[in-house]
Amino acid sequence: MKQDMDYRFANENIPKLILSLSAPAIAAQVINALYNVVDRMYIGRMPGNGTVALTGVGLAFPIIMVISAFAALVGYGGAPLASIKMGEGRRDKAEELMGNCFTMLVGVAVLLTVVLMIFKTPLLNLFGASPDTLPYADSYLEIYLIGTISVQIALGMNQFVSAQGFAKTAMLTVCIGAALNIVLDPIFIFALDMGVRGAALATILSQTVSAVWVLLFISSKRSNLRLRARNFRVSPKIAGPVLALGLSPFIMQSTESLVQVTFNSSLQNYGGDAYVGAMVIMSSVMQFFMMPIMGLAQGSQPIISFNYGAGNHGRVKQAIKYMTAFCVTFGMLLWIIMVFFPQLPIRIFTDDPAVIALTSRLMRIFFLGMVVFGFQMSFQQVFIALGQAKVSIFIAMLRKLILLIPLVLILPHFITPQTTGVIIAEPIADITAALTCCALFAWKCRRLLNGAPETPPQEQ
Repeated sequence: MKQDMDYRFANENIPKLILSLSAPAIAAQVINALYNVVDRMYIGRMPGNGTVALTGVGLAFPIIMVISAFAALVGYGGAPLASIKMGEGRRDKAEELMGNCFTMLVGVAVLLTVVLMIFKTPLLNLFGASPDTLPYADSYLEIYLIGTISVQIALGMNQFVSAQGFAKTAMLTVCIGAALNIVLDPIFIFALDMGVRGAALATILSQTVSAVWVLLFISSKRSNLRLRARNFRVSPKIAGPVLALGLSPFIMQSTESLVQVTFNSSLQNYGGDAYVGAMVIMSSVMQFFMMPIMGLAQGSQPIISFNYGAGNHGRVKQAIKYMTAFCVTFGMLLWIIMVFFPQLPIRIFTDDPAVIALTSRLMRIFFLGMVVFGFQMSFQQVFIALGQAKVSIFIAMLRKLILLIPLVLILPHFITPQTTGVIIAEPIADITAALTCCALFAWKCRRLLNGAPETPPQEQ
């Protein structure tokens, strides 16, 4: 199996290889989104208080994104470096990376659970909770935090399954959990009358099953890289490069929480609960529909990293070209749906005519920049796959921290109605960030792949 996977990375037709690895990755990304989307679909239809409960659970989403971001910090930071090591023929070093990352994920999970349990209520108030929505947000989060360690392991260690080329196995990790979540949600929410607490319980039980599944796989003989106890002791020489490279996806995910806080508080101030509810739906739609683009980029990552480690720059360039074409094409298709047919995704979450009308109007503005979003996702993944931590960190910070959040705060003072000023910040940031990514890619990757290759961050 090891020789077969290495041969495929080094010799198989690039478009065919990308699609074969990306198809399961896309499925996994879409299915992974179901953890939160399915919860919201059921919660939004709770009799009597569904809309208020949906808004409350949406307010807990920024904290959930922070938990996922820490899994990305370790998993997305370690997996590309492991792929590069495999391309160099240093499988023992790849296993050492994976073992170190497992220990780091467990440590992060314990710390997050304690800290967030203490500060969850003040954080929810900061995120725009009202007296009506706070009880639902607090109840959901109280249960969800118990499963933090399962979330860290399931999301973080699954990246090492993908890094080896086992895209279908990585897909099964999330499929198993998502299927169980879909089954348990109506039982806990409605049959056992647990409401939002039942939705959270169904989610963490499902994530626990996924975590057990991925651990069993990477500890078995089927895995090219084995999880071994001798590699659990964390080495600073390994942890440093992992955290440096993982900082980019960490920023992208963790700042999503800050973005949601900024959007929710601004919309609460200028429009009230109705606009916050619309933003909850739009953020859910964005999460769900961006997963295919992320899956395409994720499926291409081990191909780029392996061949970069092996010094085969011709195949690296081919992989980048086809990945970018696929991501941009898919992004444009999604843009057409969001801008011209917004009611289609909105009806997944609500049947309320007033909510549909308001969200449709806002969505046509909010998603205007998605037409070029594929460029940013593709090029950022390229820099991560090549081990270029500094550039990928800048790109991650650019869209949200440097552009989007300041625009959300500034534009309402110059645009009326003020709610439109908040919403239009999104496409302006998306388009500006995408153009900047294109310029950085043209400059940096030409030096990496046409001149003397720069050494990616790694232990000596």
